[in-house]
Amino acid sequence: MVKLTKIYTRGGDKGQTSLGDGERVSKADLRVDAYGDVDETNAIIGLVRLHVTGETDKMLSRIQNDLFDLGADLCTPEKENPKYPPLRIIQQQVDRLEQEIDQLNSELSPLNSFILPGGSAASSYLHLARTVCRRAERRIIALADSEHVNSAAVAYVNRLSDYLFVLGRFLNNKGAEDVLWVPGANR
Repeated sequence: MVKLTKIYTRGGDKGQTSLGDGERVSKADLRVDAYGDVDETNAIIGLVRLHVTGETDKMLSRIQNDLFDLGADLCTPEKENPKYPPLRIIQQQVDRLEQEIDQLNSELSPLNSFILPGGSAASSYLHLARTVCRRAERRIIALADSEHVNSAAVAYVNRLSDYLFVLGRFLNNKGAEDVLWVPGANR
């Protein structure tokens, strides 16, 4: 369990930070970028939650907790025989996202156009979270190009961006208030 008694340590004053296994790396390290983008996604979901209630808020609360799991996964490189077993994203977390996407999407009509971020405040913030989530995914893939990354973590962040898109549509009156892209409309 995490126990923080002092918030600043001065340990990062020279541009270094500690990973979950205690290894010191540059704050510009790709791994730090990846879990930083996950953290930013989580913060935006916190903004979304200011505009929703009920089951939507419960779903987003679960996702926020999952995103801390994802951050813990990403900040701890895989090593043989670790002193403490690291927290990892598991397939059941991905499966839950898929089930919720399917449930939400079953109430939406098919898209005939791309949609623009907008509509309700919650939907707008969800689109912002989706774009940051996609950036996190790109960073995680770049990290996976150079070192091992948990495949369930990659799947989770990929599925989450889809989830955020579908939920954004759902919160726009089940897609009725989506803002549609009109190609070349301002020529």
